Amino acid sequence: MPTLKAQRFGWYVYDWANSAFSTSVVTVFLGPFLTNLAESAANDAGQVTPFGIPMHPGSWFSYCIAVSVILQVFILPPIGAIVDRSHRKRLSLAVWAFLGAAATIGLAVLSSGSGNYIIGGLFFIIANLSFGASVVVANSFLNDLATPEERDSVSSRGWAFGYRVGGPPLLGTPVVVLRCKRIRRSHRTRHSRRLCDNGYMVGLVHLCLHHVVAR
Repeated sequence: MPTLKAQRFGWYVYDWANSAFSTSVVTVFLGPFLTNLAESAANDAGQVTPFGIPMHPGSWFSYCIAVSVILQVFILPPIGAIVDRSHRKRLSLAVWAFLGAAATIGLAVLSSGSGNYIIGGLFFIIANLSFGASVVVANSFLNDLATPEERDSVSSRGWAFGYRVGGPPLLGTPVVVLRCKRIRRSHRTRHSRRLCDNGYMVGLVHLCLHHVVAR
C-alpha cells in the first residue's frame, strides 16, 4: 500500500496533467485547429453547415464549447454523486481519463477536408466532457487523502502544483509553434503534434496515478 504522502503526490501530478489540457490544448491550440478544419470545408459562400445549421467557420469552435459545457451541466453532477459513494474510483478515473486522451489524440490525426471538421468537433466535445468528468472523479479522492481539517490545505496544494508545474508547458507552446514555422511545417502539423503529445501525457500520468492512489 503506497504511503499517504505518495498518494497525495500522485493526486497533485494528475492535476498538473489536467491543467496542461485546459491551458495548452483548449486555450491555445483547439480554437485555431478546429477553425482551420472548418475553413477547409467551407462552401462558396464561406460558410459551413454542420447538421444543416449555417455558420461562419470561425464560430464552429464556440459552438463546440457551448455543447460540451451544456452536456457537463447535466452529466457531471450525477457522476459526482455516484463516485463519492463508489469503491471503484480508480476505474472511473481510468475510463474518463483514457477516453479524453483518446479523443485528444484522435483530433491530432484528422486531416483538412470536407466533413472532418464535424468529426473534429465531436472529438473535442468528448475530450472536454471527459476532462470535466475526470476532474470531478479526481476531486472525489480528496476525502480519502485528507481529514476534514486538512482538506483545504491539500486541495490548495494540488491546485497550486497543477498550475505552477503546468506553466512551463504553456510557456513552451509558442516555442513549439515558432520552431515548426522555421522548419516550414504546416499549420495543422504543429497543432497536431501538440494535441498528440498532450493526449499521451494524460494517459501516461493516469497509468502512474493508478499504481499510487488507493481505491
